[in-house]
Amino acid sequence: MKMFVYSLREYDERRFFDNICGELGIEYDSTPDVPTPENIGLAEGFDVINIITCPIDEERIKALKEAGVKLIMSRTVGTDHIDKDAAARYGIPVMGISYSPNAVADYAIMLMLMGCRRLKYIQLRTIGRDYGLYGRLGKELRECTVGLYGGGDIGKTVARQLSGFGCRILICDRHPDEETSGYAEYVDRDILLSESDIISLHLSGTPENFHIIGEKEFSMMKDGVMIINTARGLLIDTKAMIDAIESGKIGFAGLDVIENEKGMYYFDHEDRILTNKDFSILNGYPNVIVLPHMAFYTEPAVRDMVVNSTVAAKKFFDREN
Repeated sequence: MKMFVYSLREYDERRFFDNICGELGIEYDSTPDVPTPENIGLAEGFDVINIITCPIDEERIKALKEAGVKLIMSRTVGTDHIDKDAAARYGIPVMGISYSPNAVADYAIMLMLMGCRRLKYIQLRTIGRDYGLYGRLGKELRECTVGLYGGGDIGKTVARQLSGFGCRILICDRHPDEETSGYAEYVDRDILLSESDIISLHLSGTPENFHIIGEKEFSMMKDGVMIINTARGLLIDTKAMIDAIESGKIGFAGLDVIENEKGMYYFDHEDRILTNKDFSILNGYPNVIVLPHMAFYTEPAVRDMVVNSTVAAKKFFDREN
């Protein structure tokens, strides 16, 4: 099997690719760039391409088919950045992988704590040398009801870690887990939305989940609710969220992901004008933290992403052949 890796980061991924490909006898080459119509030809003669969250549209898929690529492997959990319908038409399977759920779970809880202690507002005031206490009174997580919308591996890990804080934990998921039921309550969506002080999203970015949180859902929530999203930006209707922030319905938002982030995150835009107006609006609020889609970014998770995607591709080709 031959594999071409796009968006390979020399500073953290290279050693893991070298080790696992050497161990499995896989020939691989790479580029630090995302797949584009101009560089798709680099994959010619390779069986699989290995990518991250970069857009793979029909034009690129057609070019990959012509280049002889037989599998699109994304070293991510979600694959919503790939046009899977087009891939199916061209007969190219698409695969994603799993990695350590602790990375995203830790990050989600970090954002909850930052919201409870009004950390962004405090940082902004401290920059101006205002060290007073007025307006900075926080709350304790143990006194909050935390609702987890989605109870997969990450959601269950968040619930387990939150259990040590002593807070009430609600989960909305179609598949209750017996172990998790020992410290969390499985409830329906309406109860979760209406009774939670903090709502953390842990759903996949499927078409069915597009804008699963919008104007109607915000209206059901408590005034001053905290919203945490470390999953996918498309889960939240951004316009409705902005309205809810400005009305006071949302007291804090911790967003590792936003809508229309593709092409913006993972690049240095220091000397460029960003065209994502919603990002600029959200980033300007003192009660909103917007981070560049890096909840996953720990050494164990990066290792898992490289190793698991490579092993899965090898198993796919061994099975096919």
